[in-house]
Amino acid sequence: MITLKTPKEIEIMRRSGVIASGARKLAGQMLEAGIATRAIDREVRAYMKANGALPSFLHYRGFPASVCVSVNDEVIHGIPGKRILREGDIVDIDVGAQLEGYHSDCCATFPVGVISDDAKRLIKICRESFFKALDFARKDCRIADVSRAVQMYVEENGFSIVRDYCGHGVGRSIHEDPEVPNYVEQGARGVRLVPGMVLAIEPMVNLGDAQTYVGVDEWTVHTKDGSISAHYENTVLITNGDPEILTPIEGDGFV
Repeated sequence: MITLKTPKEIEIMRRSGVIASGARKLAGQMLEAGIATRAIDREVRAYMKANGALPSFLHYRGFPASVCVSVNDEVIHGIPGKRILREGDIVDIDVGAQLEGYHSDCCATFPVGVISDDAKRLIKICRESFFKALDFARKDCRIADVSRAVQMYVEENGFSIVRDYCGHGVGRSIHEDPEVPNYVEQGARGVRLVPGMVLAIEPMVNLGDAQTYVGVDEWTVHTKDGSISAHYENTVLITNGDPEILTPIEGDGFV
């Protein structure tokens, strides 16, 4: 069931979004060769606590960390641990914040030092596809319009869209209805967007093939062909006019 948010709920989610975005920025600034991914998790958890929020992901369906840190061929749900980052890695930082019972969700892909030209372009196109989708995140458009915008832009630029996972609604739960795919099945239209909906729009884009698999930790999703993957996400409010990004983009690696 899709729930429309009240003005009071939206205001809480704005504040939650600022915290989630701040955690994304903090994590991005920490990325350098030689750092262990568990250090990022530790700092994100402390940042959330200092700002009066809870990490949305910690213990969600058993997830053991406060932030997803997915490196290179890891698409999503990477568990922070002993892994040491190296020069040339690309790292997806995915974070959610819960404040007064309401969640926000955001992600960006960051470079570690100097990265390949292919990696730079992958990150750029993934991020830009979100903003193509944002043009259709407005009253009277449909979910399929959002999905089509991502798919067309990504595929026109020679990359592939992950089809096994998708965006979603956000509110009292970190994952709510409706689903927001990054591609369109033939004939699909999806629900019509109305003011008060809050969506996590999150393109997941691979340099190689779209196929994925879940690793031995039963969480981390990898590209099947071992190619690198990028992920970009923000929490978006549907309004009577332009959509509002509730997770400020400052510190997403580009601004």
